[in-house]
Amino acid sequence: MNLIQKMFRNNYSIFKFFSKGMMGVILLMNVFVSFAQFQGKADAIYSGTPWFDQNGKVVSAHGANIIKDNGKFYLFGEAHSDASNAFAGFNCYSSKDLYNWKFENVALPLQKSGKLGPNRVGERAKVMKCPKTGEYLMFMHADSITYKDQFVGYATSKTITGPYQFKGALLFDGKPIKKWDMGTFQDTNGSGYILIHGGEIYRLADDYKSVVEQVNKNMTTGFESPTMLKKDGVYYLIGSNLTSWERNDNYYYTSESIYGPWVSRGLIAPEGSLTWNSQSTFVLPIQGTQGTTYMFMGDRWSFPKQASSATYVWQPLTISGTSLSIPKYQEAWQINLSTGLSSPINSTNKIIENTDKQIKFSGNWQEIASEDGSSESKSNEKDASFSIEFSGRQIALYSFVSTENGYAKVVLSNKKGKIIVSCLVDMYSKSLVSTAVFQSPILKKGDYKLTVYVTGEKSNWSDKRKSDYGSTGYFISLDKIMIN
Repeated sequence: MNLIQKMFRNNYSIFKFFSKGMMGVILLMNVFVSFAQFQGKADAIYSGTPWFDQNGKVVSAHGANIIKDNGKFYLFGEAHSDASNAFAGFNCYSSKDLYNWKFENVALPLQKSGKLGPNRVGERAKVMKCPKTGEYLMFMHADSITYKDQFVGYATSKTITGPYQFKGALLFDGKPIKKWDMGTFQDTNGSGYILIHGGEIYRLADDYKSVVEQVNKNMTTGFESPTMLKKDGVYYLIGSNLTSWERNDNYYYTSESIYGPWVSRGLIAPEGSLTWNSQSTFVLPIQGTQGTTYMFMGDRWSFPKQASSATYVWQPLTISGTSLSIPKYQEAWQINLSTGLSSPINSTNKIIENTDKQIKFSGNWQEIASEDGSSESKSNEKDASFSIEFSGRQIALYSFVSTENGYAKVVLSNKKGKIIVSCLVDMYSKSLVSTAVFQSPILKKGDYKLTVYVTGEKSNWSDKRKSDYGSTGYFISLDKIMIN
């Protein structure tokens, strides 16, 4: 019985039902089958596709940061619902390899009332361990649902996974810092800093619970979602343009002192790539015996389906002198935690083009050919679908993402028809490009079926200025499928 309790410690209600009799045994076995289908470990960092935790749920931790503690990585970020942008808690996940993430808990849950209570906003969760006290502090942007009561708040915990106790506003000269998008940076000497849009930098007190100095004043418009890294004595300050949930070309400044002067250095990715369709949130240094990889962490927001369809773009940065960039998008790459070096993955997966007869279409679909010889299959008919039966351990779906695309529902089932994974993917993008939008967990080798449906829903929104953003249509697209 202890073994079963250990196996299902995250599914107590199932275990409780199991203890009542044979019907419980049958239910437990069925649930175990669906979990067991994807017990293989992920072998790389995959960008732009949903990630799944140990329970098969989509990893929800946006506006995030990572802190390494006692040999393990901890990811903190925004939990979301698909109903509204109201605060739903800050999640905590852990990983030993940066590939496979275990849900630990809601590190800071929705409060019963107050500044992080119902119908409020909580964003940009960032955790640092205070060198002086050994305490863990979480910083965040707290606000009203209309974004008119913004301030930087903080919470504390004696343990890294929480629960964190919300303490209210972080004070500077006795007053809250009335700003929104924020980040954090911990220098090599242990000093902690709060980064604010516009390039403002504030130094924390030794206990990290208040601000003692404004290190840098506002130096530009916009510059949201700031993050910072330090390499060889040079500070790099990264931020994004002001385009609501829309992606844009992020840019950066450098300085040999955190006090400045700061020099504008331009974009961190090729112009028009929209930072490979992401917005900066954090940079994680991964130090090893042969070097340090600086991992850019970016978000692909997907309003309003932030819980279901928003994904992540994590990429190794190329840094030399004052030059910092992500020159090439890597859909999948690996990091050697011992050496600190990263390497791309050269795929040997089987490619199935959208015109292959193995793919079965239902409803109205268009086949559109391009000048380069490629083609895509598209449909905007609600509930139209395509499916493919395959044998293997993993499947990936590639689409031509574009401005007229909407949400697709992806369902992966085994040969008995039991659903293993079901999720939404967002095929919207301002730039037309073929990219992976779904990557299944690594499965037990066997026979499976992938089915993709048109939902008739799309990603779009209006900002505070009443400007409209997002998709103009409901199409979903199929370029190719890759099978391992």
